[in-house]
Amino acid sequence: MTQTRRTFLKTGTALMGAGALLGATGGPALAATRLTGVSYLPPSYRALSFGSAGFVERLNASDAVDVDYYDSGKLLKADEQLAALRAGTIDFMFHTTSYITRSVPILGITGLPGVIEALYENPERLRKGSPLFDLINEELAKEDLYMVSMMGNVLEPEYLWSSAGAPIRSIADVKGKKVRVVSFEGTKVVEGFDGAAVRLPSSELYLGLQRGTVDAAVANISTIIGRSLQEQLHHVYRLPITGFGIGLFVTPQRWEKMGDEVRAAFETAADWFDANGAKEANEVIYRDDYWPAIEAAGIEVIDPTGEDLAALDAAAEEVRAAWIADVGEETGHRAIALATGQAG
Repeated sequence: MTQTRRTFLKTGTALMGAGALLGATGGPALAATRLTGVSYLPPSYRALSFGSAGFVERLNASDAVDVDYYDSGKLLKADEQLAALRAGTIDFMFHTTSYITRSVPILGITGLPGVIEALYENPERLRKGSPLFDLINEELAKEDLYMVSMMGNVLEPEYLWSSAGAPIRSIADVKGKKVRVVSFEGTKVVEGFDGAAVRLPSSELYLGLQRGTVDAAVANISTIIGRSLQEQLHHVYRLPITGFGIGLFVTPQRWEKMGDEVRAAFETAADWFDANGAKEANEVIYRDDYWPAIEAAGIEVIDPTGEDLAALDAAAEEVRAAWIADVGEETGHRAIALATGQAG
């Protein structure tokens, strides 16, 4: 890793003698603060890793910070990251919200059916400093978390992708199908349509489709391209079942203990992440690269009927009610109103 090489070079410099480490005043130079960060997403998820890689690059360019960064779950698996952050084993993490909404319920706002499209189409509602962003952080503080950014918006919604032997072209087709789902919100929708929800890591989804372990998947297009799933799929029903964002998280204690220069460098890199992370994925990579690749693969693209959209909205009411019960009436209604533009 580049970070290891930098550490080696610093060690080598130290061995050359203290004189090389003296500034103009003759005092010792200040060492950069080492920050360890993780993501379980691999670089093959180009649209998702664009923002995190850019953040790390900019943070590492600061004289105040030396970043030790591990992607692809090299240091921690997805399910291990949250505990490690709270324990102080790592300093920051990137995490998709869909994986941790049961542990951190307020993040469910990024996956609620009937809400996700409103967020996706209005990125200003989740940008740093927005009322919804601040409300999320108020709730996260109770969970010993602080979200520095959510890449500026949620990503394009997750749709229903199905195999040739079990095509899904309507809500009625979900009945009896084994559907891979990650989030609690998506699971509730699939089960409400009489499908069998199966929790399966994206790393196992290719074989799962190939062997018939699952017939279909609720997934973002990044998962499809990142795991070459277009080789196993033949249909995509663009019903916006759920969604997610990628949060940049620290703990409040670690944030407060950062020196002024370190925090300033972190904020500067996070501002770039907020302005460019979701924007590049949604408006450039998906539009200009991924969807053309889906078309080239011969995957049938089906848009939902008005009747199915109404059925999804009806199913969404139950999911939203369950989520509101988890986060509390006042917080839940306020978050939904902010996400849907009914409050400022």
